Amino acid sequence: MADSPGFTDPHPDLAPLASAVTAQLDRARADLAALVALPSVHGAEPEACAQARDLVRDLLAELPVPGLGPEAVEVVETSDGSHAVFAHRPAAPGRPTVLLYSHYDVQPAGDPAEWTSPPWELTERSGRWYGRGAADCKGNLVVHLTALRALAAAGGGGGGGRDDAAASTGATATGTSGHDPLDGLGIRLVVEGSEETGGGGLDDLVAERPDLVAADAILIVDSGNVAAGVPTLTTSLRGIANVVVTVDTLEAGVHSGQFGGAAPDALAALIAILASLRDPATGATTVDGLDFTGAWDGQAYPEEMFRADAGVLDGVELSSAAPVADLVWSRPTATVLGIDCPPVDGAIAAVQPRARALVNLRVPPGMDPEAAQRTLVEHIERRRPWDARVTVEPEAVGHPFRSVAAGQTDPVHDLLSECLAQAYGAGEVAEIGSGGSIPLCTALQQAHPAASIALLGVEDPAAAIHSPDESVDPREIERIALAEAAFLQRYR
Repeated sequence: MADSPGFTDPHPDLAPLASAVTAQLDRARADLAALVALPSVHGAEPEACAQARDLVRDLLAELPVPGLGPEAVEVVETSDGSHAVFAHRPAAPGRPTVLLYSHYDVQPAGDPAEWTSPPWELTERSGRWYGRGAADCKGNLVVHLTALRALAAAGGGGGGGRDDAAASTGATATGTSGHDPLDGLGIRLVVEGSEETGGGGLDDLVAERPDLVAADAILIVDSGNVAAGVPTLTTSLRGIANVVVTVDTLEAGVHSGQFGGAAPDALAALIAILASLRDPATGATTVDGLDFTGAWDGQAYPEEMFRADAGVLDGVELSSAAPVADLVWSRPTATVLGIDCPPVDGAIAAVQPRARALVNLRVPPGMDPEAAQRTLVEHIERRRPWDARVTVEPEAVGHPFRSVAAGQTDPVHDLLSECLAQAYGAGEVAEIGSGGSIPLCTALQQAHPAASIALLGVEDPAAAIHSPDESVDPREIERIALAEAAFLQRYR
């Protein structure tokens, strides 16, 4: 959401810890610059991905926290060929474990000419740091590093600290004597290498080795705030169920003057099928048999904010089918991601024999993505014109996720909200949904159903993730790191 009230000072209870976090910002920028310099696009840049993997491994191994260190770090190859980096310090008896997640792979940069500064060079302009991955998700990885370093530097003081029993014994997470800034709290760090490609490598690994991600609280730091300076928790994600639609009508293309008008045009048939996925009056998605009655029960998404965030052109209408929050967070949506057909430049006067499209179906919490995908396939097959040959190939599905259901309470959610509010000096925390998908959340939920999962991060609408000129506001790194550090101090 577009407008920001600006940053205010953290709550006084966090003053010592806030100073420790601020002292780490030069190191945070250096780490982020080193990470951004590596074009770690999984499947496209294997050397850069290997370098990023090794850099992440070294950064985790260097963390000055008792129980972490080189011996606590493990690199595991996953089923899609990527490498996930893990670090683990066991919890002291009776203490819980927190898992901290981020990923080091990034989206391609696209055409460098569309960037104001080089995409693989962290560059500061107008108070923001620019570069591919600066926000998604290397900036979020730096949050974890900064929070843990600050805790070590602060010595556990300020905003929580150790309880009396731990203080009297001097116990640490590894059972040796000496001061432990985390008071025996178990820590797992998980840094994925293929999140952006959705290859499912880490999902498969979680199913095969749930021990690698065993935790009581899981912080997925791969999200962001509704605006810079506004602390936010994302409480729901839509799932994904894509299909590829291919239409065949002719053995080969034929002259549009000689045969056009009678010959069945594969591209026109495909356009007719795709047009059936939207109501022309309201713009709402229309797939026969899918439920479009879902309503968002949390904070509204004002239309004017959505228009600004999405960059909707003046005079262009939004869908009038329902409030914005319902449409983007609580209802299924079909979007045409791409079409295979002749480009305008160089096109010849021929009736097209074949056309193909990729349709992206987003599925809200409470809806089975596999069943929704079958419903979409049936809709497309019923809508084929002229008995054209239509083939629909389902792609892999990702399940939707909801962290806290309406009316439920969760101590992890409540404590994290308190820490976020205090870190930002705010009276409350915004709670929103996301139309995007993070299939790993469902995999973690299935592996450890008793764990509490929360989503937060440094991204804001100005971050332009996945687009040219991606950036992060360093104050977001500072405040999210402060909130995370406070949570790690206080969590019992």
